[in-house]
Amino acid sequence: MKQAVLTKSLNFITKYKNYSEEDINKLKYGLEGIYLTITKMIIIVLLSIIFGIFREVIILLFLFNIIRYFGFGVHARKSSECLISSILLFIVFPFVFLKWSISKDILFYLSIISLITFIPFAPADTIKRVFKNKKKRYIRKILTILVGIIYLIISLMTKGKIMSKLLQLSIIIQAIVINPLTYKILKQSYNNYRNVD
Repeated sequence: MKQAVLTKSLNFITKYKNYSEEDINKLKYGLEGIYLTITKMIIIVLLSIIFGIFREVIILLFLFNIIRYFGFGVHARKSSECLISSILLFIVFPFVFLKWSISKDILFYLSIISLITFIPFAPADTIKRVFKNKKKRYIRKILTILVGIIYLIISLMTKGKIMSKLLQLSIIIQAIVINPLTYKILKQSYNNYRNVD
């Protein structure tokens, strides 16, 4: 099905204009990314509705994407890996922490530990997006830590238990995606900037 959708989309785009082979390859890559993102989001949304955490998952995704923008982190190479890890991080984690009676102290301490890991590990680059510039890496590190601290402070000040948990969960998930162990599990290289001249 994926190939059929991509082929039809590419045929439609290239119907009225001639593109170079390089441009067509870029279009294919972009279309595949859009297709995978949409199908993944449909599955995540459907599962969140089934588990009764739709609103919470949407908020968590929003919060996480803000902190990820600065701290970046691992990207799965295969769409199946991406889907499985997304279900684990954005369906299983929220369901467990929101629906089960896990102590707020445990979540708080996990958030603190996660925040501390931002110091050595943020930002975490990938082979496709290498952070060569030392100054920019430092700025990203500071901003990741700052957003994490702001999230933690808001989570302690807010009266809403669910919002507090979602803020802390976004810190924990960001710590997972920048951790070298996660890169190792997914068989990806870490600190790619060290291998660039």
